[in-house]
Amino acid sequence: MLLTPRTTPQTKAPRRTARIATALLAASASLLAASAPSPATPLGIGDPLFPHLGNPGYDVTSYDISFTYHGSNTKPLDAVTVIDARATAPMERVNLDFAHGKVRSVRVNGTAARFDTTGQDLVVTPVRPVARGDRMRITVHHTSDPVPAKDAEGGWVQTGDGLAMANQADAAHRVFPCNDHPSDKAAYTFRVTAPRDVTVAANGLPAAKPVTRSGGGATTWTFRTRHPMATELAQVSIGRSEVVHRTGPHGLPMRDVVPAKDRRSMERWLKKTPGQIGWMEGKVGRYPFETYGVLIAEAQTGFELETQTLSLFEKQLFTANEYPEWYVDSIMVHELAHQWFGDSVSPRAWSDLWLNEGHATWYEALYAQEKAQQSLQTRMKDAYRQSDRWRAAGGPPAAPKAPDTGQKISIFRPVVYDGSALVLYALRQEIGQRAFDRLEREWVRTHRDGTATSADFQRMASRIAGRDLGAFFQGWLYGAKTPPMPGHPDWSTAEPGH
Repeated sequence: MLLTPRTTPQTKAPRRTARIATALLAASASLLAASAPSPATPLGIGDPLFPHLGNPGYDVTSYDISFTYHGSNTKPLDAVTVIDARATAPMERVNLDFAHGKVRSVRVNGTAARFDTTGQDLVVTPVRPVARGDRMRITVHHTSDPVPAKDAEGGWVQTGDGLAMANQADAAHRVFPCNDHPSDKAAYTFRVTAPRDVTVAANGLPAAKPVTRSGGGATTWTFRTRHPMATELAQVSIGRSEVVHRTGPHGLPMRDVVPAKDRRSMERWLKKTPGQIGWMEGKVGRYPFETYGVLIAEAQTGFELETQTLSLFEKQLFTANEYPEWYVDSIMVHELAHQWFGDSVSPRAWSDLWLNEGHATWYEALYAQEKAQQSLQTRMKDAYRQSDRWRAAGGPPAAPKAPDTGQKISIFRPVVYDGSALVLYALRQEIGQRAFDRLEREWVRTHRDGTATSADFQRMASRIAGRDLGAFFQGWLYGAKTPPMPGHPDWSTAEPGH
């Protein structure tokens, strides 16, 4: 995620703001007469920043999600979510994350199950307890409400002509039942039925040609991912859009999704993406997924988002005259870089967020230097000057402070952007360009389609450098104060006038 700039950008990174809100949903009543034997309890996996999201006891292998869109972005969508999972512990109940929708029925392995809602959990009680190692198929018939609840944060985004998704951080459960934590990645199939004059796109590639019902009333679109994906990265676009196809490096199929009326005006930006992919491949290796493209939404989200294989951008980023071309280009590269850092290699916990945003910011800044002569060193020196203040406000890069009350995306603070790119700059200074470049390539290759932690990064960096970098990372990732910059003893964290 990159928060949309709201000031005229300079050579240094601009301040960024976003409309931030939260959502708590009142529980839906169970439609089964029998109640659970004892009150249902919300669970979580104990994430340092979001302890109540994610659920223990099982591993999701796949989601098959069907939506029926009724032609209005204010009407609830009818939905069926089928979750295939394997139990990793014995359970009498299975907790799913779900909010902002009405649950109509739940079945486990084909048999009706009791269910209740509490907090942001849908608590399912199968007829028989689940043993460790058991396979489960949980089928939930529900609605998915696209209208934001009061103080809502994330989920469906209402666009000028339909809907899109923005599920970061941990907001996918506002759209469909899931294990809403990036540590539990899974395969996805989306089946979306919509009026025939509407175009649908989603993560991955089409699994079948669109099928129109007899009489032409509605069309069903099916998409499937070829690589596991975190819930926060799910994307479904529904609207009066045009899909623009082109070919990227190595024959990569590409598709951009834009409002039909803006097709021609957006081409100047869309045609840049193959070259940007080629540039990233030159830095870190082959693009990790089956397709890529840009989704341009006529919406006010306050951010751009790296949804897997189809990055979400606000239309105004490309139409606002105050942003120089080089700056927009670099933001496009930021979200593209996330396909490697954050999407293919996902954080094990949200406190590892710096690995996502620090790397995306690093390649954003490096691209601006190489393509537009915007000095990386100048930007990092300015970040160094502000680093102590950022750490005081948001915590160190790998030990961030909890989100502000009711504001999940407040974890996206300056310290995880330029403050974390600064860590990578310091690391390159410490171990040298050659070792750093090897680390970057080996990191995405080793952890492709998986999850990783800050400790994993430290261990790999130490091995490649041929020495223990524990003290270096302790200071740069966890210190309250910014350590001295290797190679630049003159750099200061003192603000001007102090």
